[in-house]
Amino acid sequence: MPRTAPRTTAHTALWRPLALALMAGLSLGALSAAPAQAQGQGQTQGADTTRDLLQALSNAPGPSGFEEPVRAIMVKAFKPYGKVSYDGMGSVIVENGTSGPKVMLDAHMDELGGETRRITADGFVTMQMLGGWLDEALPGQRWIIIGSKGPVQAVSVIRDIHVIPPEERGKPFNRENLFLDVGAKSAADAAALGLEAGDPVVPDSQFVEMTGGGRYMGKAWDDRVGCAVVIEALKRLAKEGHPNRLFVAATTQEEIGLRGAQTASNVILPDIGIAIEGGMAGDQPGTHPDESNSKLGGGPDLFIYDVSALPNRKFTAMIRQTAKEIGVPVQLDLVSGYGDDSAMMQKAGGGAPTMNIGVPVRYMHVHSGIMDRKDFDETVDLVVAVIKRLDAKTVASLRDFTPPGE
Repeated sequence: MPRTAPRTTAHTALWRPLALALMAGLSLGALSAAPAQAQGQGQTQGADTTRDLLQALSNAPGPSGFEEPVRAIMVKAFKPYGKVSYDGMGSVIVENGTSGPKVMLDAHMDELGGETRRITADGFVTMQMLGGWLDEALPGQRWIIIGSKGPVQAVSVIRDIHVIPPEERGKPFNRENLFLDVGAKSAADAAALGLEAGDPVVPDSQFVEMTGGGRYMGKAWDDRVGCAVVIEALKRLAKEGHPNRLFVAATTQEEIGLRGAQTASNVILPDIGIAIEGGMAGDQPGTHPDESNSKLGGGPDLFIYDVSALPNRKFTAMIRQTAKEIGVPVQLDLVSGYGDDSAMMQKAGGGAPTMNIGVPVRYMHVHSGIMDRKDFDETVDLVVAVIKRLDAKTVASLRDFTPPGE
């Protein structure tokens, strides 16, 4: 059921200063004290505006259905480059260019998170997970609950090793036992913090540039790295020109069923589409060779199979040829437990050739992932080069399934 109007208004009023504070690089402790001062502040990390953008997007809270802070960043970035519109699911769409085939470039705004279910008598909070969390990644982690009075820090309850019998220590965690400790002593204490059922919950994990430079650790690279790619690609394409009507979409609720991509694709009805995602790096210890073909620093992932979509083979060949000509290495990946927005673009209207391109990320569906800046920059280069080549003749050829000789 929908919330009452006063509750919705309160949450909307909260999300904007929270987003501004995070964009300004304030610590969590400063969020409640100085959200107003964040307005109008510029970037905090010198001349590397791309790094600053990635930091702002990673830090912004935005689980499925609660994408407001990320939407504010995307709208601000999109506005200089065309007319901004919205679909009925809250996805943001900007159109750049007035003629040629309709090219859809997509990234989703939402991240893995949750929403509160209930408050127990002794002040603990239970949570409905949003997205594909591994149970083993949930206990003992820090979280932020966005209540009506501001962000509330929490930690997920975990039993102490000193009291767990040896025979139970290796058993998997059951998410039905997940409780959040907000430091409250009672249900009344928790309610006084502004908490109630339905409050959004996000991982408490801030952006870090790792020692040695070039690799960034943070939450929500799935798919804030994609959001940054489409922003950077749009900037370049608007400046350098392209032969098509480019529709850049920042979609909602991907993690719970590709929902915003479905509605945005139905609005745009693309002739051809590209989704940008956090790819699946498989180069960390403990991975099986067939889990993923990609590694950090190896260049953009081209997803030639996932559970939701198969790309158009001619489009795949065209992208690989483009990458070769511009000197960008690509990795071909097949991931069985993975879905992406290109599946919805592929099925919109009468159908469209699509490809999902990923920036490789280690540890995607947990609190802290790692990405490589080189992979990011090369993905932007590839996307820009491909879209510049998608003129009417090329798109018509990619959409032509007539057998030879017919």
